[in-house]
Amino acid sequence: MAKVKKQPRPKAQTPKGFRDYFGAEVAQRTEMLTKIAGVYHRYGFDALETSAVETVEALGKFLPDVDRPNEGVFAWEEDNDWLALRYDLTAPLARVAAQYRNDLPSPYRRYAMGPVWRNEKPGPGRFRQFYQCDADTVGASSVAADAEICAMLSDTLEVVGIPRGDYVVRVNNRKVLNGVLEVAGLAGDDKEAERGIVLRAIDKLDRLGVDGVRALLGEGRKDASGDFTKGAGLSDEQAEIVVGFMQAKRADGAATVARLRELVAGSQVGADGVAELETMAELLSAGGYQSDRIEIDPSVVRGLGYYTGPVFEAELTFEVLDEKGRPRNFGSVAGGGRYDDLVKRFTGQEVPATGVSIGVDRLLAALHAKGRLDKTMDGPVVVTVMDRDRMADYQGMVAELRNAGIRAEVYLGNPKNFGNQLKYADKRNSPAAVIAGGDEFDAGMVQIKDLILGAEIAKNATLEEWKDRPSQYEVPRDQLVAKLREILDGQG
Repeated sequence: MAKVKKQPRPKAQTPKGFRDYFGAEVAQRTEMLTKIAGVYHRYGFDALETSAVETVEALGKFLPDVDRPNEGVFAWEEDNDWLALRYDLTAPLARVAAQYRNDLPSPYRRYAMGPVWRNEKPGPGRFRQFYQCDADTVGASSVAADAEICAMLSDTLEVVGIPRGDYVVRVNNRKVLNGVLEVAGLAGDDKEAERGIVLRAIDKLDRLGVDGVRALLGEGRKDASGDFTKGAGLSDEQAEIVVGFMQAKRADGAATVARLRELVAGSQVGADGVAELETMAELLSAGGYQSDRIEIDPSVVRGLGYYTGPVFEAELTFEVLDEKGRPRNFGSVAGGGRYDDLVKRFTGQEVPATGVSIGVDRLLAALHAKGRLDKTMDGPVVVTVMDRDRMADYQGMVAELRNAGIRAEVYLGNPKNFGNQLKYADKRNSPAAVIAGGDEFDAGMVQIKDLILGAEIAKNATLEEWKDRPSQYEVPRDQLVAKLREILDGQG
């Protein structure tokens, strides 16, 4: 009889491009999302939670690879229909706006938070699953809606802990860029490929500089590794018009708008875009949002093809060190714009829409980089077990602490080695431990060990200081809650 092969044990590892999140990370993300939701709610936006799965048809051509619509997503076929995990939160909104158009108010203002999935090559800091936090207004054609989104984005950054001076919301308008391309002779369906290369080139300005972008506008560019990227093939005169657009930013918004008006002279769509930028600047200024918070910047183009008007990005301006120890600006943490054609795919009628998406994980990374978030979180008070026959008494203690709003737990491991209980409390980052054995119960007392103070004393204090600053207190049992509150308040 053949020997039955043993089933190999599965590997305990996360799939490539995914990661696990533990206590402090999950708690910090939850707290951040709560703060963001508070701002959105204050602006009158309603929460929406859509399915994590959409039809590939609903996701449509707005995937990363327009020629292969299933590329870039995790998709599978079911009952002759292709389904996929949502790639972003915007495409599901377009489907909802079309599906429930007779039931929803117009304009419809919604925010959504949750994970999205992208079947793309992972890399450092680039994962296949990550959180997004979106807010959109569907059904409002006025750029007042775009201005409101920008103001809300500014408020959100400040609420989560990014002060003024550490960020700027940069605003541009795709109509202005379309006008520049028209003036440069790149209008018309036969120039779509060249326009795509120009858009991608401008979007790389921060990384490649003007000379690198100019090369991509012309014949192409060879990078440091020797790889060649084909350019748009523009003439020198055409390229200079585009470069002039990228360099149109001036010391203030009015001067920038004046320069843009010069660049789009002769293009109606360009003139319309400049007028929209002027209107947005006026509305934002009236609300107290000056150029130290929100500024007009022609270098913002946004990579996705569905933007039809204003586009915006939130950039963090402080420096961090990259993986090689070199200083660099932290960069973008949010972006969005107007996309008036997205819902039209479902209804056949143009439905104006504008919105923003915040990269929650990048925003958390930024706060960590600035030292504004601790990588650890306070654990629970641990009620140790000195006498397993008294477990009901220990459970009574922990219930009393929880009812008083104090996070607490009873040690549930083997209580035989008391030292292991304190090691457990340290590993849990517990602020304090409650200790009570037969003697304490008989005397109606309880011991409370301040674990934070105890660690500080053990690390820094002399023997005399250690004697003068005890970290363990004996108090009457009925003062357990009061003394613990005093210790926790003292820990700050």
